[in-house]
Amino acid sequence: MEHVFRERITTEDQIEALRPVLGVPGKLAADKVIHALDAHSKAFIAKAPFVAIATADAEGHCDVSPRGDAPGFVHVLDDRHLFIPERPGNRRMDSIHNIIANPHIGLIFIIPGLEETFRVNGKACVTRDPELLKLTAVNGKEPLLGIGVEVEECYMHCAKAFKRSGLWKPDSWLPEGDRPSPAQILAAHVKGKAELTVDEVDQMLQESYTKRLY
Repeated sequence: MEHVFRERITTEDQIEALRPVLGVPGKLAADKVIHALDAHSKAFIAKAPFVAIATADAEGHCDVSPRGDAPGFVHVLDDRHLFIPERPGNRRMDSIHNIIANPHIGLIFIIPGLEETFRVNGKACVTRDPELLKLTAVNGKEPLLGIGVEVEECYMHCAKAFKRSGLWKPDSWLPEGDRPSPAQILAAHVKGKAELTVDEVDQMLQESYTKRLY
Protein backbone atom coordinates (compact mmCIF):
# COMPACT_ATOMS: atom_id res chain seq x y z
CA MET A 1 0.00 0.00 0.00
CA GLU A 2 1.38 3.37 -1.03
CA HIS A 3 2.07 5.70 1.87
CA VAL A 4 0.17 8.97 2.03
CA PHE A 5 1.79 11.75 4.06
CA ARG A 6 -0.59 13.05 6.70
CA GLU A 7 -0.68 16.30 8.67
CA ARG A 8 1.12 18.16 5.93
CA ILE A 9 2.35 21.67 6.62
CA THR A 10 1.58 23.81 3.59
CA THR A 11 1.62 27.43 4.76
CA GLU A 12 4.01 29.83 6.47
CA ASP A 13 1.37 30.45 9.13
CA GLN A 14 1.49 26.77 10.11
CA ILE A 15 5.27 26.95 10.45
CA GLU A 16 5.06 30.09 12.55
CA ALA A 17 2.51 28.41 14.81
CA LEU A 18 5.20 25.79 15.56
CA ARG A 19 7.80 28.41 16.48
CA PRO A 20 7.37 27.86 20.23
CA VAL A 21 8.45 24.24 19.66
CA LEU A 22 10.89 24.71 16.78
CA GLY A 23 12.54 27.78 18.26
CA VAL A 24 14.12 30.71 16.41
CA PRO A 25 17.62 31.06 14.96
CA GLY A 26 20.28 32.13 17.43
CA LYS A 27 22.23 35.30 16.82
CA LEU A 28 25.15 33.42 15.24
CA ALA A 29 22.91 31.61 12.74
CA ALA A 30 20.81 34.68 12.01
CA ASP A 31 23.76 36.99 11.35
CA LYS A 32 26.23 34.69 9.55
CA VAL A 33 25.18 35.38 5.95
CA ILE A 34 27.46 37.59 3.86
CA HIS A 35 26.94 38.67 0.26
CA ALA A 36 30.44 38.51 -1.19
CA LEU A 37 33.43 36.25 -0.74
CA ASP A 38 35.86 37.46 1.90
CA ALA A 39 39.36 36.09 2.53
CA HIS A 40 38.03 33.28 4.75
CA SER A 41 35.47 32.21 2.12
CA LYS A 42 38.09 32.16 -0.62
CA ALA A 43 40.48 30.12 1.52
CA PHE A 44 37.79 27.53 2.27
CA ILE A 45 36.90 27.12 -1.40
CA ALA A 46 40.58 26.88 -2.34
CA LYS A 47 40.99 23.90 0.01
CA ALA A 48 37.78 22.09 -0.99
CA PRO A 49 38.14 19.11 -3.38
CA PHE A 50 34.38 18.50 -3.48
CA VAL A 51 31.23 20.54 -4.07
CA ALA A 52 27.56 19.53 -4.37
CA ILE A 53 25.64 21.60 -6.93
CA ALA A 54 21.88 22.10 -6.58
CA THR A 55 19.88 23.31 -9.60
CA ALA A 56 16.29 23.19 -10.84
CA ASP A 57 14.62 23.43 -14.22
CA ALA A 58 11.99 25.97 -15.25
CA GLU A 59 9.23 23.89 -13.62
CA GLY A 60 11.15 23.53 -10.36
CA HIS A 61 12.24 19.90 -10.80
CA CYS A 62 15.40 19.71 -8.66
CA ASP A 63 18.76 18.03 -9.09
CA VAL A 64 21.85 17.77 -6.89
CA SER A 65 25.07 16.81 -8.63
CA PRO A 66 28.52 16.14 -7.13
CA ARG A 67 31.70 17.69 -8.51
CA GLY A 68 35.19 16.82 -7.36
CA ASP A 69 38.81 17.39 -8.33
CA ALA A 70 42.05 18.59 -6.79
CA PRO A 71 41.56 21.22 -4.06
CA GLY A 72 40.99 24.62 -5.63
CA PHE A 73 39.43 23.22 -8.81
CA VAL A 74 36.58 25.71 -8.30
CA HIS A 75 38.27 28.98 -9.19
CA VAL A 76 37.53 32.18 -7.29
CA LEU A 77 37.65 34.94 -9.89
CA ASP A 78 36.84 37.85 -7.58
CA ASP A 79 34.68 38.66 -4.56
CA ARG A 80 31.46 37.81 -6.40
CA HIS A 81 32.31 35.25 -9.07
CA LEU A 82 33.32 31.56 -9.24
CA PHE A 83 34.08 29.23 -12.12
CA ILE A 84 33.41 25.46 -11.99
CA PRO A 85 34.96 23.46 -14.87
CA GLU A 86 32.82 20.70 -16.35
CA ARG A 87 34.83 17.48 -16.41
CA PRO A 88 33.68 14.43 -18.42
CA GLY A 89 30.72 12.76 -16.72
CA ASN A 90 27.76 10.68 -17.79
CA ARG A 91 26.89 13.15 -20.59
CA ARG A 92 23.37 13.73 -19.23
CA MET A 93 24.30 17.35 -18.48
CA ASP A 94 21.47 17.69 -15.97
CA SER A 95 22.96 20.72 -14.20
CA ILE A 96 23.77 22.43 -17.50
CA HIS A 97 20.24 22.00 -18.89
CA ASN A 98 18.78 23.26 -15.61
CA ILE A 99 20.98 26.36 -15.52
CA ILE A 100 19.98 27.32 -19.05
CA ALA A 101 16.31 27.13 -18.01
CA ASN A 102 16.73 28.53 -14.47
CA PRO A 103 19.91 30.30 -13.31
CA HIS A 104 19.43 29.84 -9.56
CA ILE A 105 22.11 27.64 -8.00
CA GLY A 106 23.17 26.39 -4.57
CA LEU A 107 26.60 25.02 -3.66
CA ILE A 108 27.93 23.15 -0.64
CA PHE A 109 31.73 22.94 -0.39
CA ILE A 110 33.18 20.03 1.59
CA ILE A 111 36.71 19.51 2.93
CA PRO A 112 37.45 15.91 4.04
CA GLY A 113 37.84 15.65 7.80
CA LEU A 114 36.16 19.01 8.45
CA GLU A 115 32.57 18.64 9.63
CA GLU A 116 31.50 22.22 8.92
CA THR A 117 30.70 23.01 5.29
CA PHE A 118 30.51 26.25 3.30
CA ARG A 119 27.42 27.23 1.34
CA VAL A 120 27.09 29.57 -1.62
CA ASN A 121 23.84 30.61 -3.29
CA GLY A 122 23.52 32.71 -6.40
CA LYS A 123 22.91 32.77 -10.13
CA ALA A 124 24.75 30.66 -12.68
CA CYS A 125 25.49 30.67 -16.37
CA VAL A 126 27.04 28.18 -18.78
CA THR A 127 30.22 29.56 -20.35
CA ARG A 128 32.96 28.66 -22.81
CA ASP A 129 35.17 31.58 -21.81
CA PRO A 130 38.50 30.56 -23.42
CA GLU A 131 40.58 32.15 -20.66
CA LEU A 132 38.77 30.15 -17.96
CA LEU A 133 38.86 26.91 -19.94
CA LYS A 134 42.62 27.29 -20.36
CA LEU A 135 43.00 28.16 -16.66
CA THR A 136 41.29 24.91 -15.60
CA ALA A 137 43.02 22.49 -17.99
CA VAL A 138 44.29 19.22 -16.46
CA ASN A 139 46.89 17.01 -18.14
CA GLY A 140 46.75 19.36 -21.12
CA LYS A 141 42.99 18.82 -21.56
CA GLU A 142 40.74 21.84 -21.32
CA PRO A 143 37.11 21.38 -20.25
CA LEU A 144 34.65 21.96 -23.07
CA LEU A 145 32.61 24.33 -20.93
CA GLY A 146 32.02 25.38 -17.35
CA ILE A 147 29.62 26.96 -14.90
CA GLY A 148 30.01 30.58 -13.92
CA VAL A 149 28.48 31.56 -10.57
CA GLU A 150 27.55 35.04 -9.40
CA VAL A 151 27.54 34.93 -5.60
CA GLU A 152 24.47 36.37 -3.87
CA GLU A 153 24.97 34.95 -0.38
CA CYS A 154 27.38 32.63 1.41
CA TYR A 155 27.85 31.28 4.90
CA MET A 156 29.25 28.48 7.05
CA HIS A 157 26.98 25.52 7.78
CA CYS A 158 27.23 23.80 11.15
CA ALA A 159 28.61 20.29 11.68
CA LYS A 160 25.55 18.60 13.18
CA ALA A 161 24.72 16.49 10.09
CA PHE A 162 28.30 15.20 9.92
CA LYS A 163 28.45 14.53 13.64
CA ARG A 164 25.15 12.62 13.60
CA SER A 165 26.18 10.58 10.56
CA GLY A 166 29.78 9.96 11.67
CA LEU A 167 30.72 10.57 8.06
CA TRP A 168 34.44 11.11 8.68
CA LYS A 169 34.80 8.29 11.24
CA PRO A 170 36.23 5.21 9.48
CA ASP A 171 35.11 2.91 12.29
CA SER A 172 31.48 3.78 11.43
CA TRP A 173 31.87 2.90 7.75
CA LEU A 174 30.28 -0.25 6.33
CA PRO A 175 32.68 -3.13 5.58
CA GLU A 176 33.31 -3.42 1.87
CA GLY A 177 31.21 -6.57 1.60
CA ASP A 178 28.18 -4.83 3.14
CA ARG A 179 28.23 -1.79 0.88
CA PRO A 180 25.66 -1.50 -1.94
CA SER A 181 26.95 -2.58 -5.35
CA PRO A 182 26.65 0.32 -7.84
CA ALA A 183 27.00 -2.09 -10.76
CA GLN A 184 24.21 -4.30 -9.44
CA ILE A 185 21.92 -1.32 -8.91
CA LEU A 186 22.60 0.09 -12.37
CA ALA A 187 22.09 -3.28 -14.06
CA ALA A 188 18.71 -3.61 -12.32
CA HIS A 189 17.63 -0.08 -13.22
CA VAL A 190 18.38 -0.40 -16.95
CA LYS A 191 16.83 -3.87 -17.23
CA GLY A 192 14.29 -3.93 -20.05
CA LYS A 193 16.03 -1.02 -21.77
CA ALA A 194 19.56 -2.37 -22.00
CA GLU A 195 20.24 -5.99 -21.12
CA LEU A 196 23.58 -5.77 -19.33
CA THR A 197 25.04 -8.12 -16.75
CA VAL A 198 26.42 -6.86 -13.46
CA ASP A 199 29.94 -7.72 -14.62
CA GLU A 200 29.45 -5.78 -17.86
CA VAL A 201 28.21 -2.71 -15.98
CA ASP A 202 31.12 -2.95 -13.54
CA GLN A 203 33.56 -3.14 -16.45
CA MET A 204 31.95 -0.07 -18.05
CA LEU A 205 32.25 1.87 -14.79
CA GLN A 206 35.89 0.95 -14.26
CA GLU A 207 36.77 1.88 -17.85
CA SER A 208 35.09 5.26 -17.36
CA TYR A 209 36.98 5.85 -14.11
CA THR A 210 40.38 4.89 -15.53
CA LYS A 211 40.14 6.37 -19.06
CA ARG A 212 37.70 9.30 -18.98
CA LEU A 213 38.31 11.36 -15.83
CA TYR A 214 39.50 14.33 -17.90
